[in-house]
Amino acid sequence: MLTWLHGSASQPPAFLAYRSSNWFIVGTVSVAVFTDIFVYGLVVPVLPFTLTSRSGIHPSSVQSWVSILLAVYGAALLAASPFCGWLADRTSSRRFPLLLGLFALAGSTVMLTVGNSIAILVAGRVFQGISAAVVWCVGLALLVDTVGKDNIGECMGWVGLSMSLAVLIAPLLGGVVFARAGYYAVFAMAFGLIGVDVMLRLALIEKKIAVNWQTPPEKDIPIRQHVPTETTAEKEIADGTPDAVTESTTSTPYVSPFAIRRLPPVITLLASRRLLAALWGCLIQAALLTSFDSVLPLFVRDTFGWDSVGAGLIFLPVVLPSFVGPLVGWLADKYGPRWLTTVGFVAAAPCLILLRLVSHNSLGQKAGLCTLLFLIGMTLNLVLTPLMAEVTYAVEAKEKKHPDRSFGPYGAYAQAYGLFNMAFAGGCLVGPLVGGFINQMAGWGATTLALGILSLFSALPSVVWSGGSIFKKRRKDKEESEAERA
Repeated sequence: MLTWLHGSASQPPAFLAYRSSNWFIVGTVSVAVFTDIFVYGLVVPVLPFTLTSRSGIHPSSVQSWVSILLAVYGAALLAASPFCGWLADRTSSRRFPLLLGLFALAGSTVMLTVGNSIAILVAGRVFQGISAAVVWCVGLALLVDTVGKDNIGECMGWVGLSMSLAVLIAPLLGGVVFARAGYYAVFAMAFGLIGVDVMLRLALIEKKIAVNWQTPPEKDIPIRQHVPTETTAEKEIADGTPDAVTESTTSTPYVSPFAIRRLPPVITLLASRRLLAALWGCLIQAALLTSFDSVLPLFVRDTFGWDSVGAGLIFLPVVLPSFVGPLVGWLADKYGPRWLTTVGFVAAAPCLILLRLVSHNSLGQKAGLCTLLFLIGMTLNLVLTPLMAEVTYAVEAKEKKHPDRSFGPYGAYAQAYGLFNMAFAGGCLVGPLVGGFINQMAGWGATTLALGILSLFSALPSVVWSGGSIFKKRRKDKEESEAERA
């Protein structure tokens, strides 16, 4: 059995070509992301209705505790991401950390299932955040290892699609199943999905492991080069690579001082303004979306009198636009992330502000709410996938600019996506708290106004630094134009 699964020195594992193929690895990572988000979102429409009955929370405190439980997940994700990224870049296998993450997810699901006190529910959300840190850091780094940077945007689109599907299906199924079959039936779905995830992660074989049995290596195995040469950089310019990569490429690599070369890779990455701009965009996008997790179910309950089913269905318009995620990723690969993210943030702002007009129970108000939520989902979908790809572009540019800096034998992609995880987790932490408490203190109108202003403000770093500094790009274009005229 173990030989069939893992192989031996003389006998390759069964179905090696399929289990190490690009489509299987991308599919496995996408399922892992789907499972993580599904279990997270499954309880979103259930929490307001179970805190009072199972945990003895007074109805007046439900809004606060819903926000806190959602934010605890983000806090655990924030704290665990740097360590998970650091560990993943120092292990020869990505699959082993992915399997460890499943233990944390299974433990958290057990706690949420049997928990009848706030302490147990908080502990369950903590382990859930740790599991998410593993999935996002290791899984996204595995994608870069598998497909390389040229197609990473499209792959991130599939990951974004799986995440959005989970966001769509989890609250919907959670609300419907809770209303029809009760609390424990909700978590039975989670355990079934975790079982499927376990089988896929056990079956996965990384490209660098598969080459041990492949002679010659398969053509689609990317050769990772963590210290690119000048020839590689020149080739990328000739091939028309998006300015997200070429902008930071120089013909004469910069040699770092000795003290800088000794810094941990994550410190070097944080010195990149384009990476910081991408992380800020990820944080704000996550904050905008997760703020609805804490206020939207209660808003439709109080305004329209909807039950848990309606609280789950209302998320449908937000996530339907995610089906174009792979297309958005392809556009990011082809044209770079700058204008996609900028347009996304700017266009989302008026849609968020106009939500304040939804204030009473009528058919027109319900239709208006669904339309605005759909437009918000469409505009914010232009943000996340390009920024996920931009993390890879930024690391590549940093390696080209500092070829003398050692990022280790396995690169720094897991650490870079650990930083992405921290930004996303910061959004998951801030979004529910800010949205919930503003809504509790100042109402629905003030909440939507604050979110709209935040979205508009976040377009500034995107337009300036996504894909590299726009000022450097314009100066470079001007110099090339003058050289052509001369």
